[in-house]
Amino acid sequence: MAKRSGFTEADVSDQSGKCFIVTGANTGIGFEVSRVLAARGARVLLACRNQAKAETAMAAIRRKAPGADLSFLPLDQADLASVRTAAEAAAREPRIDALINNAGVMTPPLTRTRQGFELQFGVNHLGTFALTSLLLPKLAQTQGSRVVVTSSIAHRGAKIDWDDLNAEVNYSRMRRYSASKLANALFFLELDRRLRADGSPVTAVGCHPGMAATELGRYMGPAQLLLPLARLLLNTAAMGAWPALQAATAPVAPGGYYGPIGFREVRGVSGAASRSADARNPETARRLWDASVAMTGIDPGLRPA
Repeated sequence: MAKRSGFTEADVSDQSGKCFIVTGANTGIGFEVSRVLAARGARVLLACRNQAKAETAMAAIRRKAPGADLSFLPLDQADLASVRTAAEAAAREPRIDALINNAGVMTPPLTRTRQGFELQFGVNHLGTFALTSLLLPKLAQTQGSRVVVTSSIAHRGAKIDWDDLNAEVNYSRMRRYSASKLANALFFLELDRRLRADGSPVTAVGCHPGMAATELGRYMGPAQLLLPLARLLLNTAAMGAWPALQAATAPVAPGGYYGPIGFREVRGVSGAASRSADARNPETARRLWDASVAMTGIDPGLRPA
C-alpha cells in the first residue's frame, strides 16, 4: 500500500513525558489537537477562558483516552493581565515542550479587549505575542521546545493599517481578521529569526488549518446558513488539527509553515504550506515586533537578527 504523501494524526508519535499548552483548547481545532496529544501520552494544559467548558472538553477527551493527563489553565487573551497570570501558572510546570497558539476570534462586531485594543488584533496577535514572550524563558529550559503560531489562508492579500492599528477610524470585520492573521505569520517569522540569532533551543514554526468547519465562524451571520453545505467541502476540525500537530511534534524546519496540501491549501493532509510575499517581509515583521512591544509593554528580550 502506498504511503500517504502528507501528515495526519496517525503520524503523531508517542509523546509520553512531554507537556503541551494548547490555547483555545475547549472546542474545534484546539480540542482535537489536545485529544491527539493526550492520547499519545502527553500532559496537556487546556488554556481556555471558561472553566466549565474546559472541564467538559477534558471529560470528552478522557472518554476517548482514559487516564489522559489534562489540566485547565485559565487564559483570556483579551486581557493581558490574564495572559500574565496564565504564563506564571504554566511556568510552574516541570517542563513545557510546546506552546500551541491556537486561540482566536473571527469577524466579530467592533469590540475591544480589556486594554482597549481592537479585539481581533488584540486576541489573535497581541495575546499570542504576549503569552509567547512571557513563556520563552520557561520553554528555553527544554531542548527542542517549540512555539507554534496559527495563521490562516486569509493572510493572503491582507494589509496592516499602521496608521489605525486600533481601528479608531475604520473597521471592516474581514479585513481586520485577515490583518491579524498576517500579523501571526509575521510574528513567527521574526520570532524564528531572533531565536536563531540568540542561539535559543526554542524553535518557532507556523501553521494554518485550511478551511475547517469550526465554531470560529460564529459571527458570520447569514453566511452560517451555508455551513452545512460547506462542511462537505471543508476540513473537519480533526483534519484542521493536523498542521498544528505536525508543527508541534514532527521533524520541522525552523521558521517552517505547515497546512493542508490539497486543493488550494483548503483541505487535505498536512505538509509544507505557502505564504504571501508580505508575510515573508523582514522589515514588516520587525516593525510589527516593535509595535507589539510598545502596545503590550512586554519585551521578549530578543534583539534583532
